[in-house]
Amino acid sequence: MASRVLGTTVVLAIAVATAVTTFPTAQASTPDRATSSVSASANGAVPAPAPRRDDFNGDGYPDLAFTAPGATVDGKAKAGYVGVVFGSKNGPQTSTKQVFTQNSPGIPDDAETGDAFGSSMVSADLDKDGFSDLVVGAGNEQTGTSKQSGSLTVIWGGAQGLSGGATLLNGEEQYAGVGSKTAVGDFDGDGAMDVVTFSGGDIRVLSGPFKRDGSAAAPVRKIPDMDDLRFMDIAAGDFNGDGRDDLAAVVHDGDEYDARRIIVRNGGATGLAENYTTVNRPNGYRLQGGETIAAGHINGDKYADLVVGRTVEGYDSDLDYPLALGGMITYVPGSATGPRGDRAKVFNQDSAGVPGAAEVHDGFGSSLSIGDMNGDGYGDIAVGVPREDIGTKKDAGSVLVLPGTASGPTGTGTVGFNQDTTDVPGAAEAGDLFGAAAKLVDANRDGRSELAVGAPGENGNSGSLWVFPTTEKGLTAKGSFTFGHGALGTVGTAATLGSSFNR
Repeated sequence: MASRVLGTTVVLAIAVATAVTTFPTAQASTPDRATSSVSASANGAVPAPAPRRDDFNGDGYPDLAFTAPGATVDGKAKAGYVGVVFGSKNGPQTSTKQVFTQNSPGIPDDAETGDAFGSSMVSADLDKDGFSDLVVGAGNEQTGTSKQSGSLTVIWGGAQGLSGGATLLNGEEQYAGVGSKTAVGDFDGDGAMDVVTFSGGDIRVLSGPFKRDGSAAAPVRKIPDMDDLRFMDIAAGDFNGDGRDDLAAVVHDGDEYDARRIIVRNGGATGLAENYTTVNRPNGYRLQGGETIAAGHINGDKYADLVVGRTVEGYDSDLDYPLALGGMITYVPGSATGPRGDRAKVFNQDSAGVPGAAEVHDGFGSSLSIGDMNGDGYGDIAVGVPREDIGTKKDAGSVLVLPGTASGPTGTGTVGFNQDTTDVPGAAEAGDLFGAAAKLVDANRDGRSELAVGAPGENGNSGSLWVFPTTEKGLTAKGSFTFGHGALGTVGTAATLGSSFNR
């Protein structure tokens, strides 16, 4: 492991109530999907136009949303909240922030103990008004007498930021868990964004565009799960380049605890296909899946690629995948026929160029994000390692970013950060879980993505967030900053702030 330099411990102020902060009126709105032409970078990479799905106030700068699903709201433990800090020419600005709970004005329902508002979170322009909207899941929401039936809520974007909301879907059955996993994409190619979540094991598709009362353009479509797949995570992207988004998932599908595979449902003129395909290895057997999945453009072509994180280890499938030690990620490139498992590349902390060493239960791959940190036209992969031990501090956590190239990711040039890295605020402590969430986002619109990191275990599970800036050479710890409940005006007790970011 690389040597660490101790920093200064950060102490967050803990407030007693949630707050909403306003900010200046936006200058201009932007479409959900970029429509301008994309020029080649210096190395010739011409990635497909990236969807603009996280500009809530329409000023042209992407914004950063985050969750605290364990937060206490008006005395209700684990009711949860979500928040956003807004992008600017100087990157994310904590001075322009908003926080929402289910007790906030305009948000449907009420904050209740254990709702876990913020179980999942995605963003997209659902009503086609030029402003991105925030879709928030509450997987433990109770509907009537049905426990953990779940719900899905949208908070609408606008020139003044996010405001008002509507219910997109409520779970109807006990333990349905609606909103526990969510994805957005244009699955039928009509130019309107659709929303996917689950009710039990069945897929629910909500077709856009949406009205302000939350109603979809068509009745909610159910795609039944006939194979007891038990979805772990989902991601949407156009993996075959046909102009319609597809849905990829990592699933648990067998008697063995570590039975995993990757499946894909293609988009089409009528939306997602009923049937799915399994991503296979060159020998025709299933490519090993995992628990996390992300979609984005890594190798500079027009096809979206997949990255899968597998964090479980020590089971039978490790015989075929020794890189599972400490967790591993698998890169699967897209193509005209969809994700190519026969061209997959696998990395862990024993891979050449990747800092650190693969150690049992590090959790390498617990969080994933794809973005271009150096402006070379290739997508880089942020990988959370939240259970990495820093010296004697168990589960302090770290984040690594693997550069992308025309042939996919490489370990060469990987950069890594933890709370003991020079210039990083704070100090690594046992149980911080730094890296449990990670997101690459170009909040200052300079063509290079900043890195946001969540540490939900910080300060006794209060949680906190970090932002790392970029230079022409890529990400740097110099100029990084942290913020938490003191800046947000929220209750910190066991809030697990930084559990996830918008996708």
